[in-house]
Amino acid sequence: MIIIGEKINGFVPRTGQAIEERDGEYIKEIAKAQAEAGAAYLDCCPATNEGALDIMEWMVGLIQEATDTPIALDSPSADILVESMKFVDRPGMINSISIAGDKVEKIFPLIAGTEWKVVAMLDDEDGIPSTAEGRINAFKRLLEKMDEYGVKPDQVFVDPLVETLGTNEESCTVFTQVCREVRELCPDIHITSGLSNISFGLPVRKAINMGFMVLAMNAGMDSAIIDPLNRDMMGIVYATDALVGNDEYCMEYLTAYREGIFGPKQD
Repeated sequence: MIIIGEKINGFVPRTGQAIEERDGEYIKEIAKAQAEAGAAYLDCCPATNEGALDIMEWMVGLIQEATDTPIALDSPSADILVESMKFVDRPGMINSISIAGDKVEKIFPLIAGTEWKVVAMLDDEDGIPSTAEGRINAFKRLLEKMDEYGVKPDQVFVDPLVETLGTNEESCTVFTQVCREVRELCPDIHITSGLSNISFGLPVRKAINMGFMVLAMNAGMDSAIIDPLNRDMMGIVYATDALVGNDEYCMEYLTAYREGIFGPKQD
C-alpha cells in the first residue's frame, strides 16, 4: 500500500489553526511524524483561496525542512498546482485532476516523461457518476488522454470517488466494482481513495473506515489518503496486504510491527 499522509491539510482543524497562526513548528512536527509512520507522500493543502499560493510555498518549505518524503500538492486550482510545482525540491504528486475542466491539459504536459505522479478523479462534467459504468466511462476517457500526452499508467493514481455510506448504501459496492474493472483494463495503474469520506456523518467512523479499507484493498486499491499516525488503521493495512497475498511470509507485517507502526506502543 502506498500511503498518502492526510494531516497537513487546512481542512483538518488542528492544521487549519497552525496555518492561520503560522505555526511552522507544528507543520514540521506532523510532517516528520507521518513520514516516520510510513507515508510515501505527504498531502499539502492550504484549504483556502486567499493567499493560497503563498501559503502553499510556506508549507512546502516547512515540510522539506522536516523530511525528504515527496509532497502531494493539493488544490482545486490547476494554476496553483502548476505554480506550486516550482517550490518542491523533488518530483512528488499532484492532487488532483479530472476529465472535467482544463486540469488534464494543464498538468499532463508537465508530468509526461517525469517522475511526477497525479491523482485522477473519475468524475466528469456532470459531477460524480452514480453508477460504476459512468465512472468507468470517465476512466476510459482518462486513458485516452494519458495516451495522447504520453503519461504512463504508473504515474496515475485513479480515485474512483467514494460517496458517503449514510446517504448511499451502494457506495462501497460501486467503489469496489470500479476498482476491479480499472485493474482489469489497466493493471499497472494505481488506485487510491480519500478513505474517510465513506463514514461521514456516521458514529464510530473508524469502524466503517477500517471495514472499507479491507474491502477496497481486496478489490485492487493499492493506495489511500489516510492518517498514518492511526495505529489501528495501519495495522489493518499491513494485515490486509498479507491476507491478499501481497506480503511474502508476512515480512512487511512483521517489520512494521517491530518498528512500532502498529500494535501496542512499545516503551
